[in-house]
Amino acid sequence: MDANLALICGLTFVIHLIGTLAYAARIAGVRTGHIAAALTLFNLLVLVSRTSNAVQSPFLAKRIDLAIKASIPPQTADFHWILGSAALATLVGFVLVPTSQRIFTRAVAVLQVRRSLLRVLLHAMHPQRLLLARRYIALPRVSNLRYLNDHGGLSWWFLGLNAVSVALWTVGGFAALYAGALEPSFRGTCGQLSAVINGVATVLMFLLLDPKLSLLTDDVAHQRVGQGRFRAAVISVVGARFVGVLLAQVLLVPAAILVVAVARRI
Repeated sequence: MDANLALICGLTFVIHLIGTLAYAARIAGVRTGHIAAALTLFNLLVLVSRTSNAVQSPFLAKRIDLAIKASIPPQTADFHWILGSAALATLVGFVLVPTSQRIFTRAVAVLQVRRSLLRVLLHAMHPQRLLLARRYIALPRVSNLRYLNDHGGLSWWFLGLNAVSVALWTVGGFAALYAGALEPSFRGTCGQLSAVINGVATVLMFLLLDPKLSLLTDDVAHQRVGQGRFRAAVISVVGARFVGVLLAQVLLVPAAILVVAVARRI
């Protein structure tokens, strides 16, 4: 692995780690009762994730352009390395969810006092507080696993749909770039078709999946569902996310071939 690929893998790791840790913001919201404040912190994570994605895409696109210019046949190895870093980030995120939930809980409390995200960040970056951050370290509790027999109230259909949407969202951009390497004469068209794949994934996430989690969050806030069951639901969703990232590895080549076929016909 060269330095350029390592940078792309690192940015991908950050994107998917943040996407996984974002679920901890929901837990912090129901624990503190300040759901809107927790979602503000979630939006901050989304901003960092999208910034990383905006930096990652040009690096990968240029890598493919240089390979095409040098008449190097398209290889899937680079993409599998990148998708592997996404899977690793999801696993690391799963382990860090309890730690992140504690940090978010503290951040929500500080936000209530400081009334500004910038002030919260400055507060958190104080050297003394960084040294004290180790007190927030925690591992997933075995006691919460007893709720996993019913996936925290989530159905297999919901979790399966979550995995499919994550797979599509993860593979969309990569499949379009790989399709451009397979068919350089339609490289621009293939690149634009990534929006179609990501659009389908976005619709699935925000139209079908997010409302379910939001309703479950409200149920916990109104004490209609226990926090242990909610944590189990979050664990199940993270597990579905991991399956989706693995599924993206399998979908990479078929999705790229489909993008090429569509690019030739439109």
